[in-house]
Amino acid sequence: MNHHRDRRGRTVAPGLRAVLALAAWLAGAAAANAEIVQGQLQLHWGDPAPATASQRKPALLLATLVTDSGRRIALDAAQARRAAGDLYALSNRRVAVEFAAPGRVMSQQRAIAAIVPADRLWQAAPAIDASGRVMAAATVSGNTRWVTLMCRFADIATEQKTLSFFQSQYGNAAGQLGHYWSEVSYGQIDLTGSTAHGWYALPQPRSFYVTKEGDKDKANLSKLFEDCSAAADPFVDFAGVQGINMMFNGDLDGYAWGGGSCATLDGSRRCLRVTWNPPWSFNNLAPLAHEMGHGYGLPHSDNSDGDDDTYDNPWDVMSDGWSNAVRDPTYGSRPKHINVQQRDRLGWMAAARKLTIAAGNATTRQVRLDYASLAGSTNTQMLILAMPAQPDPYRTVVYTVEARRRSGDYESALAGDAVIIHRVDDNGTAFSVDADAPPADVSNNEGSMFKVGEIWHTPDQAHWLRVDGTTATGFLLTVGPKPRVMSSPLPALRTPAPVGAAPPASPSAPLSSGRTSRAADSGDCAAGKPRRERMSACQLR
Repeated sequence: MNHHRDRRGRTVAPGLRAVLALAAWLAGAAAANAEIVQGQLQLHWGDPAPATASQRKPALLLATLVTDSGRRIALDAAQARRAAGDLYALSNRRVAVEFAAPGRVMSQQRAIAAIVPADRLWQAAPAIDASGRVMAAATVSGNTRWVTLMCRFADIATEQKTLSFFQSQYGNAAGQLGHYWSEVSYGQIDLTGSTAHGWYALPQPRSFYVTKEGDKDKANLSKLFEDCSAAADPFVDFAGVQGINMMFNGDLDGYAWGGGSCATLDGSRRCLRVTWNPPWSFNNLAPLAHEMGHGYGLPHSDNSDGDDDTYDNPWDVMSDGWSNAVRDPTYGSRPKHINVQQRDRLGWMAAARKLTIAAGNATTRQVRLDYASLAGSTNTQMLILAMPAQPDPYRTVVYTVEARRRSGDYESALAGDAVIIHRVDDNGTAFSVDADAPPADVSNNEGSMFKVGEIWHTPDQAHWLRVDGTTATGFLLTVGPKPRVMSSPLPALRTPAPVGAAPPASPSAPLSSGRTSRAADSGDCAAGKPRRERMSACQLR
């Protein structure tokens, strides 16, 4: 039987073996008196209105299992993440959930023992590891037609934007959604046929849809979707529609939302990608693209400062959409690109553009790393540094390395041209690496940008990386194992450069600590050392 390896270097057995594994898991769960329920997994990400970090509300994640009968079962998001491994890869997909046997209650929601995919996509090409967790998200490709539904509350008459404004958001000119998603996906998706409709009057005032839960507002997302889509249904042909962007003329609960939802459209019940946008969201393209990203199944990214604010990584619109953003006179803040991990999640990174360095690698090599924004690249754009498997598989991580530059219609306001590194946890979140100690609150600092002459290594020092120089399309890197320990300065890693490559900035510079290094001995974590002599792993241990 054929096997392949996932991006973390683990062996995955497709086909019948995986199907039998699911069958065995279901049988074992039944024998243990656990309850198995199948349905669609809906994830709803709540993103707060822009504010200072100290005043901003926390990000929210709601997980719901919708059964075939329409019953909605709220899932504890923390339990669901652990039970699934990569919960985000299952967004908007059919899953089987094992609820623990009675007596194992862990929260107000029912305790979850496991979540596995159960849809046709998985049955056709299963990809799970030995513990039964899904290892790949559903690929998004081809036409992904969206429609905008503009809905006003019964007690709010203001219509902030015109129909033509919302229709033009889907255009294919620079700064419009059709152009943006085509560029980010390397032309693998398009929004052809997307358009807008409305304004439609909702049957109830805002207070009906947004109620109090304690001292906090809570929006009834399901009811908002049902009533808004029902108001539009007589006038809109939903055939072929994959996503719905709803625009409301009043605030919701302080959040914009993205994910998936179900409603009766054109006489049949359909589950689609859905976003819920108050005026502050649809006035700017960046937050709207962020919510659409959730509709496609993308989670948030983060940085490595260790706080609970996920909106502090300006290298990904799925984190910080406001910092280092290009301003548009019509559409407000333009969205930046997403990082390569997010692109790979949706199947947009071609195998030829990915290079995985296995855990325990003993070979030193040079890598041409092209800018992630280049659609026609023939070199590596996603470098993956695999880490050893951990006894607790949920703590296993990989590091992704990509190149970014200040250019184009969406990235020209980035903090700099640099190599950017992310730590990816097994739950699917990518954290930008910061060499500063302590790490910056927002990762648009020099510590988050690795430039020519600088060095970084993984916390276990198994992978060492040096930025040797620039090329016409990106950077030249040396990647290898930990250098041998010597009493004198380490010799340079000598690997012939590819023909036509720019010469390294410092050909004789050893792969060791130094004023321009981002890696050093563990003692350099101490306070008082120059910033560029601090080890990037200090805050990641």
